Amino acid sequence: MKDNVFYSRTPTASKVRPLSSVLKTLGLIDIIARQDKPARLADIARAAGMGRGAAHQKLVTLAQAGWIEHAENGYRLSLHAARIGSSALEQASLGERVVPFLEDLVADSRETASLAVITGDAACIVQRVESVGVLRAELRIGAMLDLPNSASGRVLVAFAKDNQLEEWRKRKIALPDAKMIAQVQREKFANSSGLSYEGVRAIAAPIFDERQQCVAALSLVGPLPRFNGGKLRPHLERAAARITAHIGGR
Repeated sequence: MKDNVFYSRTPTASKVRPLSSVLKTLGLIDIIARQDKPARLADIARAAGMGRGAAHQKLVTLAQAGWIEHAENGYRLSLHAARIGSSALEQASLGERVVPFLEDLVADSRETASLAVITGDAACIVQRVESVGVLRAELRIGAMLDLPNSASGRVLVAFAKDNQLEEWRKRKIALPDAKMIAQVQREKFANSSGLSYEGVRAIAAPIFDERQQCVAALSLVGPLPRFNGGKLRPHLERAAARITAHIGGR
């Protein structure tokens, strides 16, 4: 789905025609998703090529269904949309699609490579390729990583959407501090603090889609005695760039 829409534009063998009103309503989700701040009704209506009254009715419908919410200065996607997007990544087998890249990264770095996405208030490992050494970090697929201390959590927070950050802060979820977030945004790279798992260190980099939105974090993790994040960083960043290109990002 090149446009990351929530409905199919692909014709099927069925002779049943899609409901044009539903397609137009769902199309507003795409318009809102492309914005980097809440979108005004007038701007949404203009982008959709419809009157303000019709656009407003469809926006009310989407808000009632939980897909969007009305902020002080416009409409934005809700966290329900974020949860659906996270599930879509898993169901679209993103983890399976990147296995060859993880295998190459492990071969180059000789450390374990993982892919993580946001699930609720943590980073969840959705794919992993283990190193072959005797010493290795044992974190399985499905393992949850905290946001303030793990390398993947720091990346996913640094590139999270504003409404996601706002929601976390309202709920007083532990997050990296502002200085750390700014550093990760600037460098597109994060180290773990070492506080989550004793004797283990990790580094992570973001994976972007075609809209330059971070959809996952790629990481390398290994035992502290031999782990050298500085030397491993170029391997990680090259792999992250390859995966970003593979899924449609620039």
